[in-house]
Amino acid sequence: MANKKILIIEDDEATRILLGEILKENGYAVVEASCGEEGIKKAVQEKPDLVVLDTVMPVMDGIETCRRIKHVEKVPAKVIMYTAKIDAIDAVRAREFGADDYCIKGQNPEFLLKAIKDILVK
Repeated sequence: MANKKILIIEDDEATRILLGEILKENGYAVVEASCGEEGIKKAVQEKPDLVVLDTVMPVMDGIETCRRIKHVEKVPAKVIMYTAKIDAIDAVRAREFGADDYCIKGQNPEFLLKAIKDILVK
């Protein structure tokens, strides 16, 4: 998966840094944003292959950020919602607004890496 660019949009700095390190160790180029607005701008500028997006963020939540990236800005990146919030309704809403997958924080990072690999080969 070398040369694939992943944008992490995550308001928690420690989580964002750790996730970035894991992705870099696995050969991905990483771009980071700390909020939805910044993430949308970076998605438009950087044209990532994939966005890993937190659901619960201040000001603009991840579902609205996903909607704007996919439907307003029409960035063709795949989106994985990455959240500690386990809620079937949110998972359905995220898919309705353009998310391609939904992964739970706190699981073994291998689950997220597998989801990333699976999505990037589609």
